[in-house]
Formats: sequence, structure tokens, C-alpha cells
Amino acid sequence: MLDSLPHYRDKIEQLKGPIFVFGASGFIGANLFNDIYKIRKDCYALTHDATKAWRLKLLNVPFENIIHCDILSDNSVREVFEKYKPQTLFNLAAYGAYSKQSSVNLTYETNVIGTANILQNCSKETVYIHAGSSSEYGFNCTAPKETDRVEPNSHYAVSKVSAAYLLEYYAKVLDLKTLNLRLYSIYGYWEEPDRLIPKLIESVRKGELPSLVSPDISRDFVFIEDCVEAFLDAALKITSATAGRSYNIATGRKTTIGDLVETSRKTFGIAQEPKWGSMSNRKWDLAEWYGDPDAFETDFGWKAKTSLEDGLAKTKNWQDALKYEDSILPAFLNPKLNPVITAIIACYKDAQAIPFMYERIVKTCNDLKVRYEIIFVNDNSPDNQEEVINKICDKDPNVVGISHSRNFGSQSAFLSGMEIATGDCVVLMDGDLQDPPEIIPAFYEKWMEGYDVVYGVRVQREMKPHIHFFYKTFYKIFQGLSYIPIPRDAGDFSMIDRKVVKELVDLPETEQFLRGLRAWVGFKQTGVPYVRPERMFGVSTNNWTKNIWWAKKAIFSFSFAPLELMSYAGFTLTGLSILGIIWQILAKLFFFPETPQGISTVIVLIVFFGGLTILGISFLGEYITKIFEETKKRPKYIRTRIRRGSKSYKTADEIRTLVKQLRK
Repeated sequence: MLDSLPHYRDKIEQLKGPIFVFGASGFIGANLFNDIYKIRKDCYALTHDATKAWRLKLLNVPFENIIHCDILSDNSVREVFEKYKPQTLFNLAAYGAYSKQSSVNLTYETNVIGTANILQNCSKETVYIHAGSSSEYGFNCTAPKETDRVEPNSHYAVSKVSAAYLLEYYAKVLDLKTLNLRLYSIYGYWEEPDRLIPKLIESVRKGELPSLVSPDISRDFVFIEDCVEAFLDAALKITSATAGRSYNIATGRKTTIGDLVETSRKTFGIAQEPKWGSMSNRKWDLAEWYGDPDAFETDFGWKAKTSLEDGLAKTKNWQDALKYEDSILPAFLNPKLNPVITAIIACYKDAQAIPFMYERIVKTCNDLKVRYEIIFVNDNSPDNQEEVINKICDKDPNVVGISHSRNFGSQSAFLSGMEIATGDCVVLMDGDLQDPPEIIPAFYEKWMEGYDVVYGVRVQREMKPHIHFFYKTFYKIFQGLSYIPIPRDAGDFSMIDRKVVKELVDLPETEQFLRGLRAWVGFKQTGVPYVRPERMFGVSTNNWTKNIWWAKKAIFSFSFAPLELMSYAGFTLTGLSILGIIWQILAKLFFFPETPQGISTVIVLIVFFGGLTILGISFLGEYITKIFEETKKRPKYIRTRIRRGSKSYKTADEIRTLVKQLRK
């Protein structure tokens, strides 16, 4: 059950390896992978769905055995095939089976195009077993044989039928060893907690019954261990005569919800009477839904062995052993378990550093066992930076490349990436490797503790002492002048939660100073100390002029101190002038009547007050300039292209449509 070895161990040992389990983060895929991995370390879990990867995390699967693969990208699939050369494939990746999976396009892309991409990379020696669905029969759902007509009644059913025909085509025309297993109502370990059987068992463990639909709705319940064994039998016993066919994985027994509840009451001693109709029927809930497994038993010798009573008892024991309420339920409900981290890298003259940055980020994320998305923003760099980014995009579908029409600056580059980031959190980094990717785990730890913003605090900079002194002095002054508390020695390097990213992207102002806005939006924040290394390649694009510009940008964006200083200076000097006039009169009349009437004092005062006036006007001009920039409402950046993996979006309409789809 938990650590025990499956009773079909000998079958697992006979599989040809390496072994791929696509969709291993899902219910059946996780069980299949887990049982095989207990025996075979050449089994790999392939997943691209972070919302369900909580199973792999709870199973403590080593990151070396988790492969991030997007089956919608032929490049992604081809790359993992070339690297691992799998011999046995189980494809359980699917979309659209649940009501919450409502995207029609994604249903067909995942179930048809994704299947085609995998099949296209298979050889004649490869064994490919596909997870089909009993929903392929649709309206013809009463104990159909495999030779009976399919009558799909949903987009999901149509897509699964299409995949079944794809398998038949590849088997008959291209001589591939493919098989489609039409699964009925599989239940057992690791099923989603909001499904019927898990909720039923969760309730009976408390001595009660859950909300129920009509008692006449029927199912054909197959225990998960029997289902896994069906996949193993299919992989081991497939022949040229059976290749390309579809088989029913069912018990052949019609079990109504009424039968299920009565069995549960007897098995677990539940006295409570069921309340029928306390939950609405779903549109696909039918009264005559069960299968005919005779063909698979005849050709492969498989038969469902586990009775409903035993399956329910095993599921209850599993929930008890795993402390269901303390482990499974929080993991299922918490989206931060196994999240997607989006690293956004602002790049300018960083062509040499980008490959190193990519490798270090990937290694860091793999060590953390999290999925990653990397967005390189080419801010119109004059070197071959775009070419370098393109090569990485070609080999990794999790990498996005953005190109700008001109150099808009790092703040705009970060915002450009943040707008289309799909991760649960983003990490902002400069492309020169002065923001070490190895600090991300420390950020991640604080984020998992509940902090919405985790920023890097530069405790030391690897630079000349006098430059380090000026940086420290500026941050100290800026912190004192700002009208909001801004962390000292904290740059752009940070991890920011999705909800904070949305607020930052939605801010209307044109000229943005992110480290200040990051503090302004609030939320729960904390810092992580780190040593900022020297630039690995090239020469820094910063200089004294640019540093002064940054200082002005920071102060005039988040401080009214210059205006307040001029007000205080005006009052003070006006008061001193009045005192000076009084003193001059008293000195001339009473104390020092022989005082000469020179012009030096007048000249000094004119120069002093004149300089002060010009300084005040310049301060005022800085704020007026900002008002002028904001009233123009020019875009913060202009993208000329977006690369997502191997796909390129170049026209304005393509880019606009993609941004609209990705922006959350």
C-alpha cells in the first residue's frame, strides 16, 4: 500500500526499459509510476501539470526521475526521447475529463495533438499503452463491446475517440505497438479528494455519509491495483494482432450509487440513512453505465480481482495510514505545493552569461523539485543576445524569449516579463549573473512560509571599497527620505507572489521604480541576505552618470523631501533675513555707527538666494517632468517578438492575443 511492494512485481521486472509514464502527476499515472518505481529505477515521471504534482511531492520522487515535458511541443517530446530513449510508454496525460477542465481547445490539443507528438517519436520497438476512456462510448454506454459503435456525447469523448483512431492508424500503417485501454470508474489510492469514492471513505471514517446524487446512477468500479495490472499486462502481451485495438477495462458489473452506499454501510457499520438527491446530478451521470471486459480477458488474461468491499476497505486503510486530513487534503488544496516558479531575466549585453544563467536556474529548480518557466527579456541589446535566447527556446519549451523595439531599461523589461508570466511566483534577476540563482531556494523557503515578497539584501558587494561606501550611503539616505519604508540595500532581485505581480502590472504609472513600488503595494515582506558578486562577463553598463540618474529616479518617485527641504529653507532664510535687517538697523543706530556700507554682503546674499531659487526651481522641475511623462501615457515597452519554446509570435495581433491569453 504505502511502502509495500506490489503483488505484480514480476510483471514490472519484465518491462522493457527505460519506462516513461506521461501524466504521472495524475491519479492513475501516479499509482502506475509509484508501483513501477518501487521495483525499477529506470522509470520516469513525465508531467507538465503543476496543479496535480502534489502527488509526486508526497511520494518523495527524486527530481532525477521527474521529467518536465510539454507534449504539445514536438521539440519537447523529441528532446526527452533522444536523451532517455524509452522502450515502454504509458500515456495517461489527458484534459477535459472533469467539469473544471473547460477549455475546448486544450481538450483537443492535449488528447489528440499531444498523443500524435508522442507517437511520432516512437519506434517499432517501442511499446505504447494509452489511457482511453469509457466515455468514448457516450450514448451507447450499456455494456458495449469494443466492436460496438462509439457515440461520443462531449468534446472530451470526441477527443478520446480521435486518439483511439490515431493509435489504430500508427499500428496498422506504421507498424507501431499501440493499445488503447478504455477505463471505466477507477478508484483507490491518490484519487482527487473531491471525487465520489474519496469523499465517501472520508465520511465513513467519521461514521457518516456524504451528500449524494440519485441512487439509480450506475458505475463500473475498478480498483486502482487492478487497473495498474491491466496496463502491465497490455505492455507485456501486446502482439501485432492486437496492436491498435481498444479494450474495455471494467468489471462487467453494474453498480448503482445505491448499491455503493449500501455496501459501504455494511462494510463499515454506518447507521446513518442516506439522503438521496442532496447533491445535483451531473449531465454525464447515467443509469446504465458499465462495461464488457471479455475481449481483454480473452486476449490478455486480465480480470478485475478486487471486489468492491475489498477495494473500499483498502482505500480506507490507505487514508488512515497516510493521515488523510493532515497530508492529502492540505496538499490537494494548497496550490503552492509543487508550484511553477517564473524567473524573469532583464538582459542587455549579456549574451555570454545567458547560457550559464539558464543552466544554473534549471539546476536550482530541479533541486527544489518545482516546475520552472524562464523568461529572457532582450532589451534591444546590440550583441547576439537574441540568437542565444532563441537556441535555448528551441530546446526547452519552458523558456520564453521577449524582444523589445528599443532599450526601455531594466524596469520595463521586468514588467514586460511579469505581464505574461504564468508561474505561481516570479523571481526578478539581472542577466549578468550578479543575482545568483543559488539564492532562489532561500527565497522559496520564505515564500512557502507565507511571505508574499522576498527580496535580496546585499550585505556585501564584490567591488571597490569607495564605490561600496557610496552605494551604502545612498540607500541609507533614500530610506530616510522616502515617505514609505523601503528596505535598505535591497535591489530588484526578489521573489514575488502571483497576487503581488498582478498589482504591480496593473499600476497605471509610466515611469516605474520597482523596488519602491514593491514596498508601496504592501503585503507580507521579508529579506534574505546575500553577497552580490562581480559581473562574470563584460563590463557593467552602470556608470556614475547612470547611478546619479537612478538615485534621482528613486528620490523623486518616492520622496517629497526635496520640496519640503525648500519650504524649510525658505522659512529659515526668510527668518534670518528679517533678523539680519533688524541687526543692521540696530548696529547702525546704536552699536556700530561707523560700520561701512559695502556691497560684499549684498552680493553674497544675492548669489546665495539666487542659487537657492534655482535649486528650488530645479526640484520643482523634476516633479513637473514626472507629471509630464505620466500625462503622455506612452506604453512602458513595445515588444517586437515573443518566443514560447519553438513557436514565435511576431505580428502585433499575435503578440496582443498571446498576452491577453497569458495575463492572469
